[in-house]
Amino acid sequence: MSERIIVPFEGPGAGSGPLAWGQRQVWAAMVESDSSMSMGGVVEVTDRRTTGDFAAELRFFMSRYAAMRTLLRFADDGTVTQEVYGSGETALEVVDADGGPDPAAVAEALADEWRQRKFDYEQEWPLRMGVVRRGGAVTHVVVLICHIAADLGGIAVMMRELAGRDPRTGEPAGPYTADQPLDLARRQLEPASARQTAAAVRYWEAHLRTIPASMFGDPVDRGDPIFCRLRWQSRAMHLASDALCARLGADPAWVLLAAFAAGFERVRPGHGPFVAIGIISNRFRPGLRDVVSPITQDGLCVLDVAGVSAAEAVARARTASMSASKYAYYDPAARADLTERMIRERAEHLDLTCLYNDRRGPRPPAPGDPGPAPAETRVLAEEPLTFLGPKLMVTVEDVPDVVRMTVDVDTRSLSLPDLRTLLHEMEDFVVGA
Repeated sequence: MSERIIVPFEGPGAGSGPLAWGQRQVWAAMVESDSSMSMGGVVEVTDRRTTGDFAAELRFFMSRYAAMRTLLRFADDGTVTQEVYGSGETALEVVDADGGPDPAAVAEALADEWRQRKFDYEQEWPLRMGVVRRGGAVTHVVVLICHIAADLGGIAVMMRELAGRDPRTGEPAGPYTADQPLDLARRQLEPASARQTAAAVRYWEAHLRTIPASMFGDPVDRGDPIFCRLRWQSRAMHLASDALCARLGADPAWVLLAAFAAGFERVRPGHGPFVAIGIISNRFRPGLRDVVSPITQDGLCVLDVAGVSAAEAVARARTASMSASKYAYYDPAARADLTERMIRERAEHLDLTCLYNDRRGPRPPAPGDPGPAPAETRVLAEEPLTFLGPKLMVTVEDVPDVVRMTVDVDTRSLSLPDLRTLLHEMEDFVVGA
């Protein structure tokens, strides 16, 4: 049995306007993948919160964040704009699992169904929320957010502010002072943003004139699976990275980027400088830390580690990482125009489909004596995918005590044996250093 609890909401910032830069990049990826790229999932409830409590949480999200009260509008010429509503209604889905399957399985089934079903961008709010009950008690909450409304950093803001509410009244700890999506889009039309875009275009152009046209050779049909996802982790790599960071005064992100470049050089030697598109949060920029809207954009990482020491490779990764971040905030249309122009001038296609996304946040200093490192390095899962846009995407997950990576690969461009070799070469680089 299921029901829907209607939840009214009201908030400031009603209006319409263009998509902000991060939204435009996300929308392009959603169109390419034919997916809402939804984020979220299932959380077990152990603190006796009721359906009323979750309805109040849903009202909080919808009222506080304009991104959750936004629908898309599509013009005949293909232009996409957004309309923010000042009030409306949404629904909390309630599913009773009495006498049937385990509530956890019911919750996972609901989350899977929501992931598979694209949002109706013109009619449906970009936040789906539901609870599963057994015996009248809530056992699980299911939340899915369309990527056009938020990125992982934005979801972290939402969770932090939810936890910071007044425990008696449920009111937020203070007013929402960050830009809402329409505010952000308006700021990106100002002269300072035009100068930021121009600087980014100069940086990208300097590299696009000289980098290898592709990190991959000609495609080879290796049969099924064409697209594959591999999840892999290494405790030894984590401990070695901590030790290397302490010795060099380096950031773990630089170490792993250097390892990726060095590993690729060992698998595909002589290809020239390593080139990857980094997924850059942009939340380090003034005024963007608490924005609830997608503000991640592509950054261009270029570094040559062939024949250099590990310390020098990490130093070059630092420079490449910082440059990629500095020039990853721009008008996506300007970058698209630049790429098309470079393809014409070079008379060859530029394949920028090696992606790197280090999702780890800041961590406290590692303890002086971590103890013996277990030898276990293992593949956690390997499964086929139905679609993959890039040819290789390495995502470093934000988990403690190990380096855990989710790697999506087009096996026509990089075979599974070569991918496994790449991961072990990355580990060897860090442990050996």
